[in-house]
Amino acid sequence: MEFELIEHLRRRIPSHSRLLLGPGDDAAVLQMADIDQCVMTVDLLTDQVDFELEKVDPRRVGRKALAVNLSDLAAMAAEPVAAVISLALPRVGGLELAVKIYEGLLPLAEQYDLAVAGGDTNSWDGPLALSITLIGKALSGHNTEQPRPLRRDGAQPGDRIILTGSFGGSILGHHFDFTPRIREAIILNQKYNLHAGIDASDGLSIDLSHIVKESGCGAILDLDAVPVSKDAQRLAAQLDDGSTSLEHALSDGEDFELILAVSPKEAQRMLTDRPVGVLLTDVGLFVEEPGLWQTDSQHGKRKLIPRGWEHKFD
Repeated sequence: MEFELIEHLRRRIPSHSRLLLGPGDDAAVLQMADIDQCVMTVDLLTDQVDFELEKVDPRRVGRKALAVNLSDLAAMAAEPVAAVISLALPRVGGLELAVKIYEGLLPLAEQYDLAVAGGDTNSWDGPLALSITLIGKALSGHNTEQPRPLRRDGAQPGDRIILTGSFGGSILGHHFDFTPRIREAIILNQKYNLHAGIDASDGLSIDLSHIVKESGCGAILDLDAVPVSKDAQRLAAQLDDGSTSLEHALSDGEDFELILAVSPKEAQRMLTDRPVGVLLTDVGLFVEEPGLWQTDSQHGKRKLIPRGWEHKFD
């Protein structure tokens, strides 16, 4: 079965100018002479944690597995280059499942001109697990020809907090079908002087807290300004458990939007230009006082406890 899958993939995976030797050998060979700074990321997704295979088309699972990695490259404003894909397949139905997973991810790879260089496949008695490693290329930033990957640790007191898109309710479908903000991140990093950035994968409040921690500062989030998605409103209504759409926007996770730290002048220019065709929203301020804070039209500044997804183990 493994060799049958390899032969299928060798026929199905398109050729790529960077891929000198692809799937079928012990290792791939890539042409990467033009890359000064290589950006790498890996994500592991498992059945019953990141998706429920019995309830979803495996093609959507494959697409998601690649898209979450692309979102990590977007967080660094990096250009996708190549992917290595590993699957742990259930013994029963594993071949058909693998084919469908690749059917879901390959169109996304082609959309971003990503070379699928190979990977590994195992079978076992457990649930499906997928691990994808991406290689990216750091690009030049604003007013510099030098590679400038966007990082978490550059936020400065006085910077504005700028978001792409809207937040919350991703479990209703967005977490499978979102568009990684690769294009938007690259354009914004080249046109404007971004100080820091992260992709919102675990939740708006908890991912903002990561920037705050790495940058050694604090942040005040204006709750009235948070762009709450229609899915967050729908989910709050469906659950009818007292949770609000704003709470879902702050903590649901898997929004895969960008959280950026930008100087006030650059933020105003960005919001005026609207250069990327997606919603850009100013939702607050980075400050010297450490910690995460919230404010709104009815209350003063008060502590904001970051909430979101976190893998827990002993």
